[in-house]
Amino acid sequence: MEWFSADGYWLSRLIFQRTLAVIYLVAFLSAALQFRALIGERGMLPVPELLRRIPWKAAPGLFRLHYSDRFFAAVAWGGCAVSVALIAGLDGHLPLWGGMLLWALPWVLYLSIVQVGQVWYGFGWESLLLETGFLAVFLGTGDTAPPVLVLWLLRWLLFRLEFGAGLIKMRGDACWRKLTCLDFHHETQPMPGPLSWFFHHLPRPVHRVEVAANHVTQLLVPVLLFTPQPVASAAAALMVLTQLWLVLSGNFAWLNWLTIALALSVIDWTPLAGEPPALTAPPLWYEAVVIAVTALVLVLSYRPARNLLSRRQVMNRSFDPLHLVNTYGAFGSISRMRLEVVVEGTADRVADEGADWREYGFHGKPGDVRRLPRLFAPYHLRLDWMMWFAALSPAYARSWFGPFTERLLRGDRDTLRLLAHNPFPDAPPVHVRARVFHYRFTDLRELRATGNWWHRTYVREFMRPVSRPLPPEREGRETGREQC
Repeated sequence: MEWFSADGYWLSRLIFQRTLAVIYLVAFLSAALQFRALIGERGMLPVPELLRRIPWKAAPGLFRLHYSDRFFAAVAWGGCAVSVALIAGLDGHLPLWGGMLLWALPWVLYLSIVQVGQVWYGFGWESLLLETGFLAVFLGTGDTAPPVLVLWLLRWLLFRLEFGAGLIKMRGDACWRKLTCLDFHHETQPMPGPLSWFFHHLPRPVHRVEVAANHVTQLLVPVLLFTPQPVASAAAALMVLTQLWLVLSGNFAWLNWLTIALALSVIDWTPLAGEPPALTAPPLWYEAVVIAVTALVLVLSYRPARNLLSRRQVMNRSFDPLHLVNTYGAFGSISRMRLEVVVEGTADRVADEGADWREYGFHGKPGDVRRLPRLFAPYHLRLDWMMWFAALSPAYARSWFGPFTERLLRGDRDTLRLLAHNPFPDAPPVHVRARVFHYRFTDLRELRATGNWWHRTYVREFMRPVSRPLPPEREGRETGREQC
């Protein structure tokens, strides 16, 4: 079938696949380095407890067969190894079926991780990676021409991703319609980056232009993805530029980079690449598989497409347990005030305001007012992100914040590895508390006078001081000190 192949997109496929492999590597690395404290056997939300509560069909995956921290580590580090092999182009040196199996492996491994990740893996870009990774399995490798149907499915995914994000904004916070959301967003976004202070202080007319450009890119440009070239390439290139702007202005894990990868698959690189290499016609079995997968995705697209048209549009939801076709969207509402949960500990016996309270430092979320926010994306700091949600409402932290503080009181090494600063390197604290502060960016005058990037004021108590039992020998020393 001549219509089945798109020889001119061989370089588009190559660029897309290598970019996706890098994102896979970052995702698996994030899982390998953080899972013990978050979902390990002794973590805040242990996987074995989850598996006892939910049925198999609700979360199918490898860990249904067996779970141990050692096995999870093998899955995560194995995913890293496969990702490196894909980056190096091993799939191109295998027969077609072998390359497809190699691409299926990271999808199965990461699906298994997401299925047991609970709130730590409840972000839209987890489903986006799985949906993209699933389509990549059927994109072909090596000297087999890329199939037109899968290329169109990638465009359909990119359309839903961008158009859904645009609709959720227009249906949500009025500031998107008034073009005023970016008066606040650069300051209140979950994890600001090193340039966010500068973006925040751009003139307000520039912020209006930013919002208007965002609406154009998310509501009008996606339609052009389905037009002939070179219009589709121009639309995708505009999306790439918009995503790079977002990369500069904040930290959104691999969401922006994965969107860029999808957009790169749309661009026709023929004018730069020249004539394509000699590509072989796809075998009949491959054509049958691709057609069947395309039909499956179209059937599963019914509910996500219906959601796009609904006034009750939801975002970042999966309609099937394998995350094959999902809905996306972000920032339907914008916070006007940045609240941060500051976690502190003290080694003093009496946990009052006169105690020596020392603050724990996080890698990404604001803490020390003198520290400029840093760039971490595409790496995903899961605890830092959930701390932002906790500041919005304690309900977001109900399941994990208590176990988190318990591990601080025990001096749990895996938990402390998630933090940038442990103020109790020799022995864990006796008490831990959490308080909510209002953070705002300083202006240029304040920055020059104080050296502070942030100004913060106390708002309320988040968690009263909690304590750990003192060992008998220390109890005796503390009692004697009080008597003196």
